[in-house]
Amino acid sequence: QVQLVELGGGLVQAGGSLRLSCAASGRTFSSNVMGWFRQAPGKEREFVAAIRWSGSNTYYSDSVKGRFTISRDNAKNTVYLQMNSLKLEDTAVYYCAVQVYYSGNYYSVGEYNYWGQGTQVTVSS
Repeated sequence: QVQLVELGGGLVQAGGSLRLSCAASGRTFSSNVMGWFRQAPGKEREFVAAIRWSGSNTYYSDSVKGRFTISRDNAKNTVYLQMNSLKLEDTAVYYCAVQVYYSGNYYSVGEYNYWGQGTQVTVSS
């Protein structure tokens, strides 16, 4: 079992920045992928960013590329999402997730085995 706890959400003005963190506890897997997803009211959960265990492979959705940066600290079993130049449309609940063994698909909700409880990010005008 893996437990994930997200921190760092909040209210920020458009153009501002936030940093989310996700700490994993329990079993860890050296071949895993950690990802961030988000879900806005009335919408499906969507992929935001993912990072492989080595940290050398990162993936982003087109909507956040160039504004968000995903990173990880394996010694702390923690993944981060630095969000800059936030827009109103970034408002959502953000979820951290772990894919135990990388399947080759980093963007599908169904490929991830464990999820955090989510943290609210609200961007105001």
